[in-house]
Amino acid sequence: MRTVIAGGHGQIALHLERLLADSGHTPVGLIRNPAQSDDLRAAGAEPVVCDLESATVEEVAAALAGADAAVFAAGAGPGSGAGRKDTVDRAAAVLFADAAELAGVRRFVVVSSMGADREPAPGTDPVFAAYLRAKAAADADVSARKGLDWTVLRPGALTDAPAAGRVLLAPSTGRGSVPRADVAAVIAALLDTPATAGLTLELIAGETPVQDAVAALVGPS
Repeated sequence: MRTVIAGGHGQIALHLERLLADSGHTPVGLIRNPAQSDDLRAAGAEPVVCDLESATVEEVAAALAGADAAVFAAGAGPGSGAGRKDTVDRAAAVLFADAAELAGVRRFVVVSSMGADREPAPGTDPVFAAYLRAKAAADADVSARKGLDWTVLRPGALTDAPAAGRVLLAPSTGRGSVPRADVAAVIAALLDTPATAGLTLELIAGETPVQDAVAALVGPS
């Protein structure tokens, strides 16, 4: 399976690229900075330079040509202001979805954020509030599309702890944290489980092995 990952140099993306490559799949990472190419190759991924803040939908569709799946794992990142939360976390996600439809790539997984399902509480840091609103708008756009077999994944607080391989994955989980490596493992399992299309899921650390947690969403085959 050829999977194109937006935000290909992000920490979740690099974990995912390694997992996909180790499983015999072909991960492709979209990156803004050509200097990151060697890191992607080391992870087993094919680097493609494509800036989602400036590319046209046709240019992004060309990068998606021939893919079996697309994963939006891009983000403006720490230190960016509210403006880039909108241009990356919302607009780039919408552009990537537009391009996937244009390229005929139906399977589409979005890495969102826990809390994107509600208006930020009063007193929330303005930049974080902008981030949550951008994620919410992107989720709403993608989940309304008929041309994509989408899954929206909303992890809790991300950590750099080693993968535990055990998670709580459900439409609602309550607050919690989760290692980035386990988020990547869940994405890989979702890609292997087409019946999870149409689901919006929260994810935190838990007690259920990743494969079992994903399988439980769709019941016996």
